[in-house]
Amino acid sequence: MSGPHPSTARIRYAVRASLADVAPDAVVLVACSGGGDSMALSEAVAHEARHASWSAGAVVIDHGLQAGSDDVAARAAGRLRDLGLDPVVVERVAVSDNGSGPESAARDARYAALSGVADRLGAAVVLLGHTLEDQAEQVLLGLVRGSGARSLAGMPVVRGIYRRPLLGVTRAECRESLEAEGVHWWDDPMNDDAAFTRVRARRAVADLEADLGPGVVAALGRSADQLREDADCLDSLAEEAATTLGSGPWEVAELVALPRAVRTRMWRRLLIAAGAPAGQVSTRHTEACDELLTNWHGQGPIHAPGPVLVTRVQGRIRLLRERSGQEGGSTSAV
Repeated sequence: MSGPHPSTARIRYAVRASLADVAPDAVVLVACSGGGDSMALSEAVAHEARHASWSAGAVVIDHGLQAGSDDVAARAAGRLRDLGLDPVVVERVAVSDNGSGPESAARDARYAALSGVADRLGAAVVLLGHTLEDQAEQVLLGLVRGSGARSLAGMPVVRGIYRRPLLGVTRAECRESLEAEGVHWWDDPMNDDAAFTRVRARRAVADLEADLGPGVVAALGRSADQLREDADCLDSLAEEAATTLGSGPWEVAELVALPRAVRTRMWRRLLIAAGAPAGQVSTRHTEACDELLTNWHGQGPIHAPGPVLVTRVQGRIRLLRERSGQEGGSTSAV
């Protein structure tokens, strides 16, 4: 008796390895759009669940962004139930653009819904169907944004309850597996809409493969893995430095003694601890803070989100939280 198609075997092994530490009787959920990548993941999870002590269900998010999206979600849910996944939850979300763009707004709504369903069902793990190409696109977008090693490190394999077993698997392998197993999937027309940044990145990666030869996608994926290790190390050193320094104020000399790569990450932690929203702290803010040490010429306080002020007075750095609602404003030490 022949075994499964090589692509099917590869995906199932990736799932098995990803869930090797899951406790008996745990609930595992697959986030599935009905597309090729997440359906291939769902097939593998359903197969592995039949031989495991944990149980597996799925969540289908209906973003409501296209006409007939409810029908698409219902069909995907039916296919997931046919695979043997249970429960299968269809969750409708309202996507409201808060100024960050439609892709970001949809992503925020999606993750909020996934976390909510996982909490309701007591799920230990939520699996996401991002592939090697998705990772390559993420690295390319990080390069374009110029946002440093953490951005170039791409998507992590594990973050909290979320896991991505297929970051080493290609989209072609996902579709080969589905065809071999006789599982149908849906091709989202929005994946071909160049109005979306992610779609343009996808086309750019394909062009790089065509112009430079095969291997670009895999190389970008390897670069992400290596940079993630470096970024994790630097983040750990920055966390240690922030903890050791305490709540301030800090002598300029003790901050300058830290390596710059650690210091810039430390600034971010200090600003967030002082009340600056994490999503609003940019490289511009951390660079301005660092210039209080390295390019001091008597400049005034740095205004960070929150609002948080960073000042240098008599060789000491302070973080102050600016209070609103009082005439002329006021500040208080963090």
